[in-house]
Amino acid sequence: MAQRSIRQVVTPSAPQTRAPGMTNRVLITPGNWTDYDPFLVLVEDWMREPGGFPDHPHRGIETVTLVLDGELHHADNRGNSGVLGADDVQWMTAGKGIIHAELPNEDKTSHTLQLWLNLPAAAKMVESAYQDLLAGNALRVEEHGATIRLLSGAIEGVQAPAQTQTPVQYLDLRLDPGGRVDVPVPASHNGFVLVIEGEVRVGSDATAASPGQVLWLDYPRAPHGDGSLGSLRVTAAAVPARLLVVTGEPLGERVVAYGPFVMNSEEEIRQAYVDFHSGLFGGPTPAAQDLSRARN
Repeated sequence: MAQRSIRQVVTPSAPQTRAPGMTNRVLITPGNWTDYDPFLVLVEDWMREPGGFPDHPHRGIETVTLVLDGELHHADNRGNSGVLGADDVQWMTAGKGIIHAELPNEDKTSHTLQLWLNLPAAAKMVESAYQDLLAGNALRVEEHGATIRLLSGAIEGVQAPAQTQTPVQYLDLRLDPGGRVDVPVPASHNGFVLVIEGEVRVGSDATAASPGQVLWLDYPRAPHGDGSLGSLRVTAAAVPARLLVVTGEPLGERVVAYGPFVMNSEEEIRQAYVDFHSGLFGGPTPAAQDLSRARN
């Protein structure tokens, strides 16, 4: 398998306090639609009361929320509600429109990573869907000195449970000190590596990276739909390392984003706001409303 290399290393700014109980930093900045296709935004959030994200809408995207630490209470206006703990994941398909909320659970803190995935034009208006991918049920592949947790996609014949609208391989990789692994990566995928813990070297050119940095893989080497695989070599330094390896099939479509909506034209954005304000997304999120009242 051909080794993938690193084309860009992005070092984010320091976390900033945005509001009482809310601190975050942007790891993938919006606006680089072509270079980062199909990925839109990645934000790291630290929340505690009274912070969090009360009821808000989405259309045209999928959100993937990984809890790094603490507890996250989530709910939507389709009747889904629950509490996620460390290493749990919520995969939400906004599709044609949904209202949801994400809040720290009771008096707990919450440290999360939320990735926005673009939906192809043909799937922008699919029915909303919701998946909890709990850490205790996760599929893992063990390599010498490495453990790969599969959140979506497939490696070595093992298929992850997540159902996605866009072909995406989302891997949570942990390495022992000095560990090395060659991660299979579809040759037609664009993608990135986020270092969460430890010091690593990534790719055929052994690019050095430290926590918080985002490394973008070289551009896809195969056309859309090509089933061939490449590989990405990752080597840890003298301490344990954890990183995400996330790749996806580029959509190659126009992106028009405004607020919580991501569509393919300005008219579709205007229609999204009309539909939301007309009540077509549905009413408020009952479980989140109950939690907010309990806080007060």
